[in-house]
Amino acid sequence: MYPPCDMAELEKAYDPRGVEEKWYRHWMDAGYFHARTGSGKPTFSITIPPPNVTGSLHLGHALCYTLQDVLTRWKRMQGFETLCLPGTDHAGIATQNAVERELAREGLSRHDLGREKFLERVWAWKEKYGGTILEQFKRMGYSFDWERTRFTLDEGYHKAVVEHFVRLYDDGHIYRGERVINWCPRCATAISDIEIEYEEQDGQLFQIDYPFEDGNGHVTVATTRPETMLGDTGVAVNPSDKRYTNVVGKNVILPVMGRRIPIVADEYADPEFGTGAVKVTPAHDPNDFEIGRRQNLPAITVIGTDAVMTENAGKYAGKDRYEARAELVEELKALGALRSVETLRHSVNTCARCHTVIEPLLLEQWFVSMPPLAKPAADVVREEKVKFFPARFSKLYLEWMDNIRDWCISRQLWWGHRIPAYYCLDCNSDKITFKTSTGSEPEIDWGKTKVSDLDVIVAREKPETCPMCSGSRVVQDPDVLDTWFSSALWTFATMGWPEKTPLLKEFHPTSVLTTGRDIIYLWVARMIVSSLYFLDEIPFHDVYIYATVQNQEGQRMSKSLGTGVDPLELIDQYGADALRFSMIEQTGKSQDMRFPVTFECNNCGTVNQSLTPYKGECRKCGSTDVTAHSSRVEQSRNFANKIWNAARFVLMNLKAEGEAEKDQGSEARERRLEALEDRWIVSRLNRTIEAVNGYLSSYDLDMAARALHEFIWSEYCDWYLELVKTRLKGEDADTARFVLVSVLEKTLRLLHPMMPHLTEEIWQALPLDVRPDASSIMIAAFPESDSSLLDESAETEMAALQEIITRIRNLRAEGNIPPGKRVNLTLVAQNAECAELARRNAEAAISLARLQSFDVVLSEQNTDQKALSAQVAAGALFMPLGDAADIEKETLRLEKERETLRSDLDKAQAKLNNPTFVDKAPAEVVEKQRRNIEEFTARIAEIDERLRLLG
Repeated sequence: MYPPCDMAELEKAYDPRGVEEKWYRHWMDAGYFHARTGSGKPTFSITIPPPNVTGSLHLGHALCYTLQDVLTRWKRMQGFETLCLPGTDHAGIATQNAVERELAREGLSRHDLGREKFLERVWAWKEKYGGTILEQFKRMGYSFDWERTRFTLDEGYHKAVVEHFVRLYDDGHIYRGERVINWCPRCATAISDIEIEYEEQDGQLFQIDYPFEDGNGHVTVATTRPETMLGDTGVAVNPSDKRYTNVVGKNVILPVMGRRIPIVADEYADPEFGTGAVKVTPAHDPNDFEIGRRQNLPAITVIGTDAVMTENAGKYAGKDRYEARAELVEELKALGALRSVETLRHSVNTCARCHTVIEPLLLEQWFVSMPPLAKPAADVVREEKVKFFPARFSKLYLEWMDNIRDWCISRQLWWGHRIPAYYCLDCNSDKITFKTSTGSEPEIDWGKTKVSDLDVIVAREKPETCPMCSGSRVVQDPDVLDTWFSSALWTFATMGWPEKTPLLKEFHPTSVLTTGRDIIYLWVARMIVSSLYFLDEIPFHDVYIYATVQNQEGQRMSKSLGTGVDPLELIDQYGADALRFSMIEQTGKSQDMRFPVTFECNNCGTVNQSLTPYKGECRKCGSTDVTAHSSRVEQSRNFANKIWNAARFVLMNLKAEGEAEKDQGSEARERRLEALEDRWIVSRLNRTIEAVNGYLSSYDLDMAARALHEFIWSEYCDWYLELVKTRLKGEDADTARFVLVSVLEKTLRLLHPMMPHLTEEIWQALPLDVRPDASSIMIAAFPESDSSLLDESAETEMAALQEIITRIRNLRAEGNIPPGKRVNLTLVAQNAECAELARRNAEAAISLARLQSFDVVLSEQNTDQKALSAQVAAGALFMPLGDAADIEKETLRLEKERETLRSDLDKAQAKLNNPTFVDKAPAEVVEKQRRNIEEFTARIAEIDERLRLLG
């Protein structure tokens, strides 16, 4: 363990890299991150959203996991047994694509290797590259329980996933059937909504006339995908749309195909959109599929899984979908059925992995029947057993849950959890289509076999023989499960379920889930469903939806889009603590957080706003030798330096402290606090402690960071340290030193969850007798506010003193008085009480405002009227002017102020002269305008008098 020290030296300059590496290694070696079962402490737990095993760190990750680490460190210091459990997701399609790209460079495909050899290749790839992001997390300082790291394809997790499937199937919630799903023709698999990217593309809107069967008129429909019309089996209109009341039930003729299709009344059709008539293609649109089911319309598939038109497309069979579109449009023109073509910019669904346009297809897949499972999951949110932060996201969650559709859980991939469904070749021989094979074992042609017609065996392990015929020719379903099906178990499968482990008993439900808004439906909802179903308890108490990180142009950060930023580049430049704090300070609940980063090319000197996608190259010369810069992280680095320098100042002054003083307890010294600045800083510290704890409790981490920044930078460093400098050389040095170090020590503990390395380094250098009895700051007690130390009068008096000093400094700047020149100043106090306050603090004013003298009077009679002046709450300040130039400047300043006040006065009077404003505005608003007029008028009179005296 890193040895504790008593009054260690701090280096002159703060070196983040050396400090961060040293302390993270120490924390790991000491086992501080590891959660213990049976400790008897209250528990706090987080299972981190598992990043893709293919992933590398970007700023979106950095924000997400930094927030979780802040909460974990805070709770650990509060005395909780904390578990922050890390892991990675096997990321089926992403990982398979990565390995397939690697094979393609070798001139191979996965089919050349076969399933088993390909999976061996993927596992080897995972072992080589899969832990990259977790190692990057360590550079960020995350206190995750690395000994419990999980992977969604590890042996124990696979057991849980199989149990998940089998129990849902046995209970009647999983079935094999046909529905419209998202299909990627390039990846040749069904994909989930989260694996879709919505790209803005130029397109066309085609309006097509469908003539009535009797030849009298037509109905006009609109589509951006005219090739799908070849599969139309109806036209829908809203039953309330009076334009179509008399045609519901009639037929129209589908152009080109000549097929007769009915006009049906369905609520889905929007009378306000377009013509109000909607073409219905049940096999190629999920909404049309539902209309087809309600209206008993047939589903005709005209586009295949390879994006080529099927035999149902008539003369267009065998053509690519876009080739068919172009030819079909020309034929519609020739037939006179194409009413209009409108150019438009619209959102197109594309595969996030290969950017191919998605094709909605009616295919046979495995599904979970969601409506009966969704109701309990909706109820726990309605009853606030699970709370969303910000609360507005609960409404979005409930809207989706109340209108949920069945979930497609099968994927046509090889990497993932293979579906535990088996088929006997002998029992199903008359229902199976086999490929032509020269081998001894026939191979099923899954594409031509209607799997839902087969007799299926769902089991936790592959049966050696068929339970129906005792035959041994049993094969497994080729599909794997959707990644989200396994991720839905994350909070409890990672803790040992389906076994009833001590970890699961003590740490589940987890405390909070921190995640992005884009996966509320895909992950959050399904975790709640699964936990309620299998454990009869919620998976987490709170859901914190964090801000979306964007670049300076408002684009979502993404490595593939070229908008992503590797946090390690910023860490190398500024340190992990600076990056952590800069992100926390900005992460409000607005859900959008712009984080500008520029990249300076060290080869050609170009400053890039972003880099070339995938390669991280300079957009001008292609060099990868670039340096990242961020003004916001730089500001936080400056904040770290400010804290470092303040700590060095404190430690240097502690060395002058006598040995006898070390034996005196803090209670004795706290009772001796009499100086205004001592009482004030201790009071402000306790208010800050109260604020930070409150903000962390409500997930307002940005507010907590700002409160800390304001206290440390402004109140402690800029004011308190300056106020006590003269006392450190006087008789009261003992108390000043005590307050300096004790406030610093508590502040370091308060800041630790956000800036862990910096605070540990400084805290370990403080004298042992001012630190809590702990070997590390991360296990020292988090500060609690002491209401007995709140001092309203000290805060009020200090505010008045700060106003006086600040205004004097402003006067010096206005008069262009050199910093080293000491000047005389007179305060004409508002009353005797203000005069007494000023006299009590004259020494501080003289020191901090660099005055020669500070006179306090109750009348202007004996003051030099040819002076710079300013108004403060305590009275009027006068700084004598030395020559005509100074008088001229002050005259111009006062005239400008008077002009501004007269403009404000005119505006206020105009409002009060407006009867509508007086009658309708709230009474307090009207009264405020009246007070403004009085204040403006009085100040103008004061300025006029000052100008008169200045001559």
